[in-house]
Amino acid sequence: MFKERSHKKELLDGENIPEKDLFQNLKELDRINHLLGGYSITFKALKKVLREDKSYTIVDIGSGGGDTLKRIFSWSKKQKLKVNLVGVDLKQTCIDYSERNNPNSAITFICDDYRSLQSHLKEIDVIHACLFCHHLTSEQIVELIQFTLKQNATLVINDLQRNWFAYYSIKILTRIFSKSYLVKNDAPLSVLRGFMRSELQEILQNSGATNYTIRYKWAFRYEVIVYE
Repeated sequence: MFKERSHKKELLDGENIPEKDLFQNLKELDRINHLLGGYSITFKALKKVLREDKSYTIVDIGSGGGDTLKRIFSWSKKQKLKVNLVGVDLKQTCIDYSERNNPNSAITFICDDYRSLQSHLKEIDVIHACLFCHHLTSEQIVELIQFTLKQNATLVINDLQRNWFAYYSIKILTRIFSKSYLVKNDAPLSVLRGFMRSELQEILQNSGATNYTIRYKWAFRYEVIVYE
């Protein structure tokens, strides 16, 4: 079952998830991402893209509970980087949670499809997708890359490697420690929806992108940067 990406939908992709259940899911995802080093992958990728002498608008698509942006904000202050942070998510419940979870006025949240960003923002410098692309088909990821290039922006992808050890490890860990039925179901399924390097390479080639890097990162992640 690891040879090809699973196309089974995660529970999180469904509609009408009770607010209490969704909020528990978002809290646990933040904890998992932190403990497994997911945020540090984002920081190191952004470090390659951003310069101290320029101001950037960074858009986090599929921003969920807004925790990624909150951590990027704290990191950017330490790095003395000038950033305008925007989170975009289709679920209004996620936006509500994000605004409660992020009282910082430096972070803006928008409930919309990322493809409508032009109606909200005049300029986009970096589009960041952390654990977002595995929710998409290969064709939809090609569309995301092409959208980014049309904005003359840089795309940073931080997502999962499809790996048997990662699958069984997260399945056992969430069964023992998670209180969220969403996390217990979706965490191992997310790994099955993850990527092999060859698949990412094919997606990038199909998008027409020519200036990009793909790097494996611990634990069982890929860092993909598509430069403008």
